[in-house]
Amino acid sequence: PKGSEPFDFPTQCPECGSAVIQEDGEVVRRCTGGLICPAQALERLKHFVSRDAFDIEGFGGKHIEAFRADRLIETPADIFRLRDRADEISEREGWGEQSAENLMTAIEARRTIPLDRFIYALGVRQVGQSTARLLAKNYGTHEALAAAMAEAHDPESEAYAGLIAIDGIGPSVAADLAA
Repeated sequence: PKGSEPFDFPTQCPECGSAVIQEDGEVVRRCTGGLICPAQALERLKHFVSRDAFDIEGFGGKHIEAFRADRLIETPADIFRLRDRADEISEREGWGEQSAENLMTAIEARRTIPLDRFIYALGVRQVGQSTARLLAKNYGTHEALAAAMAEAHDPESEAYAGLIAIDGIGPSVAADLAA
């Protein structure tokens, strides 16, 4: 509109101060801070417990934010250690023994999930639900997938060749998976 000025995109993340870049061929600009960025760490936790990932009933974004702010959780693994802090959780405002126990039960029920949901929960760039299903189908187990991705760092390896041979996985997705 008349009188408007072009928007100057930030060059530094407002949360962690890391550089913000726009990779070749991409529209979005991203913080390069990774998990040192509090905003990215929080969003990854939210993604981890989301409906299409671990789907932990009663543990939505607001609870993740509050638990992270109070340092009850910092990584996805911390979610599975919350049982040790159930008494502390039951004393939180809006909680009680029953709601804390319900959360512990919901977390316990999600200790075992299908491989495709686990892969999706990891939040790897360019890996949505359909790619996660492809990877689960082709590798079968977490151990086989982890071993192949560790070997796929080398673009000359058999593991890399096997990865990009999967219909729907190209060099860009392979690079994100092997990172």
